[in-house]
Amino acid sequence: MNTPLAHDARGDNKPMDWQSLDAPFDFSGRRICMTGGTGVLGRPMVEALVRCGAQVAVLARNPARAEERLAALPGPGRARAVAADVLDRGSLERAMEAVSRELGQVDTLINGAGGNHPQASTNPELSFFDLPAAALRQAFDLNLLGTLLACQVFGRLLAERGEGVILNVSSMSAFRPLTRVVAYSAAKAAVNSFTQWLAVHMAQQYSPRIRVNALAPGFFLTEQNRFLLTEAKDGALTARGKSIIEHTPMGRFGNPEDLLGAVLWLLSPSAAFVTGIVLPVDGGFSAFSGV
Repeated sequence: MNTPLAHDARGDNKPMDWQSLDAPFDFSGRRICMTGGTGVLGRPMVEALVRCGAQVAVLARNPARAEERLAALPGPGRARAVAADVLDRGSLERAMEAVSRELGQVDTLINGAGGNHPQASTNPELSFFDLPAAALRQAFDLNLLGTLLACQVFGRLLAERGEGVILNVSSMSAFRPLTRVVAYSAAKAAVNSFTQWLAVHMAQQYSPRIRVNALAPGFFLTEQNRFLLTEAKDGALTARGKSIIEHTPMGRFGNPEDLLGAVLWLLSPSAAFVTGIVLPVDGGFSAFSGV
């Protein structure tokens, strides 16, 4: 039987790697660093990776607390917490050195750290014209600079290695800015742009085997937005929550587990020719015109 052939950039033929298709999510031997790995969306990602055999270092400002949340994760892989602040490059470099000593050379980076600041969004008591610069800066820095600095520190390892994967976490608000949430929406839009820029830069300047993509979750209930979308007393939808559901064709908020297939695919050999994309996981929100 003839073996199917794939082509490289020079036009040479090489055998198709069928093994990577048979077991696309076997991450045994993968060494992954992740920021934001203890949150509502991040922790299930870590668990999925551990269950697939990966060694995961979760960067956290409070490693002792993070370790408690990660200790019971089942799987052939393992997760451990490492002290780091995504807004402190020196802290990230020390974390990189610690992870490299314990796990060996990192091959994957997931930038899951992010969030908003209450005073970086408008409300009836706080107009756009009065949003404090410090709050705006905090939202911009956490979402954009926290992603960019981690890519500088850990991306250097991938460049030296000549291969690897970076996965950033954006938001549906990057595509369709949400009312009131000015700084967060703008910062996530910048994450989208940076993701595309870095994908081209790493492939052209260092290696085409370095891939950079982003995930854009739709609307998920988190500790940060739960009481904006549901009533604290009875869990009923607020007016904002109702509007989101009405504009989500699948008619519900996402569950954290809904992100896992996309995460594993983008990190796996099955996505070997995928770079520079921002993948929505949003129940159809981005496809619906409202009519």
